[in-house]
Amino acid sequence: GVWRQTRALLFKNCLIKCRTKKSSVQEVLFPLFFLFWLILMSMMHPHRKYDEVANANLGPLDTSVLMNFVIGYTPPTRMAREIMKKVAFDNFEDGLITEEYLSEEELEEANTLKPSNFVGVVFKDSMSYQLRFHDSIAMSTVYMESR
Repeated sequence: GVWRQTRALLFKNCLIKCRTKKSSVQEVLFPLFFLFWLILMSMMHPHRKYDEVANANLGPLDTSVLMNFVIGYTPPTRMAREIMKKVAFDNFEDGLITEEYLSEEELEEANTLKPSNFVGVVFKDSMSYQLRFHDSIAMSTVYMESR
């Protein structure tokens, strides 16, 4: 019954492996090679650990740097408006200039036309966003680790 069929199948597979030695060796050595390569790459780029920074009073924020600073955001949802209102008025007494854009394309166009003091914020969902600087994109992250 089942035991004879299993034994015959194992015997057949052993015969195939013995007759195709080159492919059998490759099946074993390729994963070992890739494992060695991954270990080598991880040793070349070790994980960095940073020491703790002691609590310190950094003093008041220099708001003169943020004068005439423009923050554009998209999409204009209720949540995005609340977040940008909080950023603009709760943290700075003069308030930052915030501009609302209907689409990401409009934001990109404004980013190229405005001076270097423009920052774009693209809200992807309720928990993530992208910052668009004059000529680059920065991803938001809560936790960063080495690649």
